[in-house]
Amino acid sequence: MSDDYGVLTEPRTLRIERLLPGPIERLWAYLTDPEKRAKWLAGGPMELRMGGRAELEFRHAELSAETTPPEKFRSMEGGHTLKCRITACDPPRRLSYTWGEDWGEVTFELSPRGRDVLLVVTHRGLGDRGSIASVSAGWHTHLAILGDRLNDREPRGFWSTYMRLEAEYEKRLAAPLSALAERGSG
Repeated sequence: MSDDYGVLTEPRTLRIERLLPGPIERLWAYLTDPEKRAKWLAGGPMELRMGGRAELEFRHAELSAETTPPEKFRSMEGGHTLKCRITACDPPRRLSYTWGEDWGEVTFELSPRGRDVLLVVTHRGLGDRGSIASVSAGWHTHLAILGDRLNDREPRGFWSTYMRLEAEYEKRLAAPLSALAERGSG
């Protein structure tokens, strides 16, 4: 993990890794407990069983001190909800669910690394390059805020971080897939 950027492991699959403070049960709670998840990603109920339903209630204005979204995201100013379905649940090591109706599937894998935990997020079934850049920047930003929360730091600004990262991912996606993989493994 020489840099924090996610990589495309296949043309429509993003993989992003973070080494975060443990223990693993603490990180699992931030993935599954609606109140904790709302502090870095999205709140909402989650039935932790195969086939269970989940709702991700995004309230970006509550993630950091930046409350006003950029113009292109004004439609989400009041929040938005994704309806998901649990596709794998193996506490506290693996959780997968559909990402809405047509945004693929997300898998979270947790592995202890001493006092820390390696979190691997894999988002499969992404769309075109524009949506891949957007989703990549979104995961990168949300995981940065998770890291801030777990390290008891004031969370960075969601929207300013996202916009900077979206531009960077768009540049990276202009490179061939082999170059992206090389950058991520360096």
